[in-house]
Amino acid sequence: MKVMLTGLSYKTAPVEVRERLAFAESALGEALGNLRSQGGAEEAMILSTCNRVEVAIATNGEIDLDQVLGIIAQSRGIDAVWLRPYLYTFRDEEAIRHLFRVAASLDSMVLGEPQILGQLKAAYAAAKEHGSLSNFLDSVLTRAFTVAKRVRSETDIGRSAVSVSYAAIELAKQIFGQLSSKKVLLVGAGKMSELAARHLHRAGCEQILVTNRTRARAEEMAGLVGGHVIDYETFHARLPEMDIVITSSGAPDYLLKKDEMKQVLKKRQNRPIFLIDIAVPRNIDPALNDIENIYLYDIDDLGREVEQNRKARQREADQAELIIDEEIARLLERMKAREVAPTIVSLQHRFEEMGRLEYERIRGKLGPLSPQQEEVLAAYTRGLLNKIAHGPLTEIRRAAAQPEGDRVLTLIRRMFRLEDS
Repeated sequence: MKVMLTGLSYKTAPVEVRERLAFAESALGEALGNLRSQGGAEEAMILSTCNRVEVAIATNGEIDLDQVLGIIAQSRGIDAVWLRPYLYTFRDEEAIRHLFRVAASLDSMVLGEPQILGQLKAAYAAAKEHGSLSNFLDSVLTRAFTVAKRVRSETDIGRSAVSVSYAAIELAKQIFGQLSSKKVLLVGAGKMSELAARHLHRAGCEQILVTNRTRARAEEMAGLVGGHVIDYETFHARLPEMDIVITSSGAPDYLLKKDEMKQVLKKRQNRPIFLIDIAVPRNIDPALNDIENIYLYDIDDLGREVEQNRKARQREADQAELIIDEEIARLLERMKAREVAPTIVSLQHRFEEMGRLEYERIRGKLGPLSPQQEEVLAAYTRGLLNKIAHGPLTEIRRAAAQPEGDRVLTLIRRMFRLEDS
């Protein structure tokens, strides 16, 4: 069985190219059907995310890349010639390796992020639903899910924060532990604040307040995370209630200053307050670092945390690559064993036929025999043929694990005329 994977990703194509090739879920069925009916594919799967679009195909025949590319390009209404420079193509072992690496998030824009595995499983489910997975590619993808699980459980690749907003929340958890009982104020409702709000929500934070100069945007963001809006003009009066304050406002001057925060801390009876300033220019006076029980991090502090975590994830990625090497070797060994199975069966049938014919020839020359004599003759014939078959069968099984195994199989098939069987 041959397998091929072709596609593009954030590494090879800008977003304006990726979005033109992207498949809506409703378009997958027709494209998968065309790959099977026109592209020579026996099995096919299409993975389409914001960062990649990839087509995986398996067949016993030859795979015509131009034909596959033409089908995909036509289904999206684009020119195949225009698309080609952005594509990469992997075949057989390298295609399997790529699928394993994608599933394990080693090829993701954010190394170790968990979303890609769910997206790959959704692509697998869609292909199954449309009858495009049944055998070899199905087993490869199922194995990819196992590989991803091993990488997650045997390495720490997904444990460290590698985005500024996520790093901010992880630091808050280090200071406060559980966030479910903590009250958080988001000052500003830009993209960074929204990401932080989503991370807070996923971390179990139940008291999220949002303030912004434009109230409508604050309401929109609060709605995403089950939060509440407070007026921008009055948020300073609410600061003593807050355990965590995240600022991402476009204000030209400091919003939180040293003297004010001393009074806030006094009203809090010196209970710690965590301040995260992800604005540029900064929203919080850096002099607050001098106040005990105020923990202030700006975007550079978070950036250093993220960089350390990226390096840590890369070290874990090296370990993950070893897991993938091991899993590929294991899969290829099983594939080879499956490939030689028909030869083993054919050879066994050939020996059984030879034994039957030889038994009948000798039996005809011996005249009348007792049942016991007939059994002795049959047992002798079986034993002799089993001894003759032992060598070739052993070599076939050994050849399955050897790089030059195909030559041994070809020789044995010719010796015993299995091509004719």
